[in-house]
Amino acid sequence: MDFFSISSTVQCSHTPPQFSTGKHPHATPTPTTSTSAASIIRTSNYSSQDNARKPDIRRPITHKPLKTPTSRSSRFPENPLKKLENLQVNEPDNEASGNSEQNGKVEFREKGKIFVGNLPLWIKKNEVGEFFRQFGPIKNVILIKGHDELERNMGFGFVIYSGVSAEKAAMKAVEFDGVEFHGRVLTVKLDNGQRVKGKYAERARWVDGKEEGGEDYQSKWHEDREGSRREFRNVLESQPEKWQAVVQAFERIKKPSRKEFGLMVNYYARRGDMHRAREMFEKMCARGIEPTLHVYTNLIHAYAVGRDMEEALSCVRKMRDEGIEMSLVTYSIVVGGFARVGNVEAAELWFKEAKERLSSLNAIIYGNIIYANCQKCNLIRAEALVREMEEQGIDASIDIYHTMMDGYAMVQNEGKCLMVFHRLKECGFTPSVVTYGCLINLYTKMGKIHKALEASDMMKLAGVKHNMKTYSMLINGFIYLKDWANAFSIFEDVIKDGMKPDVILYNNIIRAFCGMGNMERAIRTVEEMKKERHRPTSRTFMPIIHSFAKAGEMRRALDVFDMMRRSGCIPTVQTYNALILGLVEKRQMEKAVDILDEMLLAGISPNEHTYTTIMHGYASLGDIGKAFEYFSKVKNEGLELDVYIYEALLKACCKSGRMQSALAVTKEMKAQNIPRNTFIYNILIDGWARRGDVWEAADLMQQMRQEGVQPDIHTYTSFINACCKAGDMLRAMKTMKEMEALGVKPNIKTYTTLIHGWSRASLPEKALKCFEEMKQAGLKADKAVYHCLMTSLLSRATIAEDYIYTGILNLCEEMVKNELIVDMGTAVHWSKCLCKIERSGGGITEALQKTFPPDWNSHKTLNAISDISDHEDGSDDDNASYDTDTGGEDDANFNGMFKF
Repeated sequence: MDFFSISSTVQCSHTPPQFSTGKHPHATPTPTTSTSAASIIRTSNYSSQDNARKPDIRRPITHKPLKTPTSRSSRFPENPLKKLENLQVNEPDNEASGNSEQNGKVEFREKGKIFVGNLPLWIKKNEVGEFFRQFGPIKNVILIKGHDELERNMGFGFVIYSGVSAEKAAMKAVEFDGVEFHGRVLTVKLDNGQRVKGKYAERARWVDGKEEGGEDYQSKWHEDREGSRREFRNVLESQPEKWQAVVQAFERIKKPSRKEFGLMVNYYARRGDMHRAREMFEKMCARGIEPTLHVYTNLIHAYAVGRDMEEALSCVRKMRDEGIEMSLVTYSIVVGGFARVGNVEAAELWFKEAKERLSSLNAIIYGNIIYANCQKCNLIRAEALVREMEEQGIDASIDIYHTMMDGYAMVQNEGKCLMVFHRLKECGFTPSVVTYGCLINLYTKMGKIHKALEASDMMKLAGVKHNMKTYSMLINGFIYLKDWANAFSIFEDVIKDGMKPDVILYNNIIRAFCGMGNMERAIRTVEEMKKERHRPTSRTFMPIIHSFAKAGEMRRALDVFDMMRRSGCIPTVQTYNALILGLVEKRQMEKAVDILDEMLLAGISPNEHTYTTIMHGYASLGDIGKAFEYFSKVKNEGLELDVYIYEALLKACCKSGRMQSALAVTKEMKAQNIPRNTFIYNILIDGWARRGDVWEAADLMQQMRQEGVQPDIHTYTSFINACCKAGDMLRAMKTMKEMEALGVKPNIKTYTTLIHGWSRASLPEKALKCFEEMKQAGLKADKAVYHCLMTSLLSRATIAEDYIYTGILNLCEEMVKNELIVDMGTAVHWSKCLCKIERSGGGITEALQKTFPPDWNSHKTLNAISDISDHEDGSDDDNASYDTDTGGEDDANFNGMFKF
């Protein structure tokens, strides 16, 4: 008989041999075959006779040689586990052992154990245990939600009953085969031992592999899986920018674990791709892998980066429902997410909860809440948080210093920004490009570009190089000051430093070209962007479209709009608004409405600015009906009613003379809690001024002072216009003195209004005096002033006054010197006045005709005069000339009689 036969082992002991625990969870035999065999035999229990003799169990020389093949003489003849096929897995009694020995078969079935199939993949152990506990006490519940083979990945499990009635409980449970459980029809049957048998065979193969090669045994499936997992981690660490390579490496893993799923969720979170992060999370849950705190935190981070805090909070609630509490990292991400979206109230709420639930905080969460307050310019609260952090012994990081400097730059507090800068250096931090960028940003916002350049020089002396952001700040600073030459100089420095401009820098330089009116150069810059493989955005084309529209070149603006769409850019609401604004300024309201309809067809919803521009256009035309129609659309679409919308509506009312409607609009503004600003009062005062109602205009001036709204030059000009139309020139002059006493200097339109008022009052000498005061104030007269004053003097020229003739000749001389030519209608009107003064011509006629159009001749004059009825006089023409509409401006505009 073979010495290591299974029968010999059974004669020595009723229990299977014991093995020491190694890496494998089951058994680890010793490396050498002889020692392994001896250790197996030593662990057996001998009879008393054997114990007395205590024989040497090593192979004696006198015994028969081992029956092993000659080719494998140094190996163990056969795995001892393969000889234990008649033993039960659980420790049986002697009688069961004897039966197993007689049958010669392995009994893998465990008493009191049932198989449960077709379980939902999301099911939890406690839910399964609660259902099957009705049949008896449960020892354990094992859920198998996945399998190596995908076709067997269907979710099943085992329920093991305990106690003396375990077998009876299992039999009762089997009777419920086919019961419905959470929408699934369960398969319930007694366990056939197949799973244990598979593990037993795997354990045997592992032992074989250990003994033969000295390495851990792995099946082909496990080897492929481990290799693909290593490759995935390698790609994730070395090539994170190549997302397709990362995804392909993940998909090659046959059965990803929780770790791989968590890494993918974190990868998408860092990229800000919240949708794919959620998809990966759901795939993990569908495989029956329960998410941990780490996975939930990564998913919340993805939503925070994507600025979708509602979904982030939904994940927090689900995590808490599953009994998982938030960690400090999770709280930091939530606070930082609300800081990014500008919701400082919610950020403070979660920060307060973190302080209450966690024993200690760190610099990261403090940095996030400080950032939230700095973005809202709440620097007092930010300073208090910094002090609180220092009191708790938490050292501020350099990022917190940068956040505070950026906050002070936003409120343009130069002193405190420099104080933080010096404190940063005192704490041992080395200023970086971000540090100097905060200083450059501060000075460009304040308009102190020379100090921004000093900070740039300081940065260069410290050996810190510019990046794209700092260069963009400098260019923006020069653009703000309309210093196009220096803006282009900074752009050339970017090229000299060997840096390739990015889209943001190209957009800034395009703004500079458009600012100086060189739209053609801006279009060429767009072509250069494309050659450098930079894709233009809607912001690239916006300044070009706006500049063409502002210049009245709507055809070119529409051409650039088509170019933008051909470049793959989707037009935004701001793009359409620029086109609509250009058409409204050209008073082409039909085309503006066509653009609005095209915008709606493209699926882009108009905003408040869109409708406000349309309302301003109809207000300029005095079409109050259309203005109210679009005002109703603003209300119906739920858009925010602001002061600019009411301004356009009031402008339409005042333009059409509907002052009672204007008062109704102001009452609605009060009901909406929208305060009236200077522009609103200017429109109302100008509306009453058109009607010559100086009392209503004076009442509005009084209301302005009571509400604390300061009148500006347009307010005073409109009120002076009301006084002039009412013929109250004394109040007009009194208002002029009051305005100057308050430090408000009159402008050219204010003097024009006064000159017009004195002319209407038939006091040309007062008008001339006002004209001289205007020139002494350093203001240059425009065509409207000359037209107004000349018409007034000609109307009174029949009265032989020396100052009238002298005034006419002086005005003609100045107009010729300034190369001012009147239009044909004005020339005809003045010629009619001349016929009353000098019927056969004279010095005034000769001087005045020098300001007439080049194609002027006396025959046209006579024909024009003959067509004029005898009952018309100059005063009527004067009134007709000066009752021109202000076009919605806050003061009078008298340029209607001249060509520009």
